[in-house]
Amino acid sequence: MAVSVAPVLREDLAREWEMAAEFRPWQEIDVNSRIAGYVKTMPVEIGDVLRPGQLIAQLEVPELQQELAQAQAVRKRSELEVVRAESEVTRAEATLRIRQLSYDRLAAVAKQRPNLIARQEIDDVAARLQEAAAQVATAKATLAAVQEQVRVSEAAGLRVLAMTQYTKVTAPFAGVVTQRYESPGAMVQGGSKPLIRLSQVDRLRLVLPVPESIVSRVKVGAPVEVRVDAVASVVQGRVMRFTGMLNRSTRSMETEVDVPNPGYTLKPGMYAYATITLEAHAGALAIPIQAIRAAGANGSEARQQLAIVNANNQIEMREVRLGLETPEWVEVVSGLNEGDRVVIGNRGDLKTGQTVEPRPLAK
Repeated sequence: MAVSVAPVLREDLAREWEMAAEFRPWQEIDVNSRIAGYVKTMPVEIGDVLRPGQLIAQLEVPELQQELAQAQAVRKRSELEVVRAESEVTRAEATLRIRQLSYDRLAAVAKQRPNLIARQEIDDVAARLQEAAAQVATAKATLAAVQEQVRVSEAAGLRVLAMTQYTKVTAPFAGVVTQRYESPGAMVQGGSKPLIRLSQVDRLRLVLPVPESIVSRVKVGAPVEVRVDAVASVVQGRVMRFTGMLNRSTRSMETEVDVPNPGYTLKPGMYAYATITLEAHAGALAIPIQAIRAAGANGSEARQQLAIVNANNQIEMREVRLGLETPEWVEVVSGLNEGDRVVIGNRGDLKTGQTVEPRPLAK
């Protein structure tokens, strides 16, 4: 009786899953103005590639110049007040020194000749000394207050100066202008309406909707082959991150693959077909898928009884454990050795010990 046989071989097996996915920009923002004003110039158009810090729009805010001039005038006046207060402190300290000397002289004379100077005169000199000390303290307090006012005016000036810098709206990162919302002459309010949309596309995110059935098999670092039919391109990547939760409406988990795009060949919104490797076994013992009774092992190590043809061309029945299953091959975990010949096709008429004529299965 002639039977078809296939040898047990060493093969690199991998279980893969293909799904459609969409490219998204690496990062994308709407660029707003931080202050209100009129758009004076806007030297960018849709499709322009911007550098970090490149000018997007120049705003015109006349009120800021007035506020800056006012802040500078207040600071100048505060500085003059500091000069005046310092002179008051110097005058009060000089008066205090003179009255201190007068008091010290009278006190020394009164100690040597107690009845020479009236007590009332000594008390008057002591009172004037205390008054001079109080004037020194008051002058120093006034000086501290005007110095603090200088710092307040400096802060106000810096705030207005910072606001004038906001009249230049620049690109926060390198990217492409994908939308332009305003034109020169338009009135913009800070943060209310964007000027442009900026997308970074030198690197893209490929977002895969991984179905619930294979979520547990997706690992960070798993290889992914990305095929983009629109540009006839195939890119190799890896799973970089995933949300870790399922979308309730689609029952899928968003998984991201980073795809380099230095020449801007790929565009956000393009569709691609991503083939993700869920499991891979290198150099595994494998038999053709036709050798098993029914497909569906998929790594569950299902047990089956297979017929093999031994060296004497006789039938033997072997119980095997099957592992990873691909469209063409099934992994043999145990029960067979490399080179064993496995019967392919219907085995219903075969019996153990029966002599057969083995015919190798054509590839």
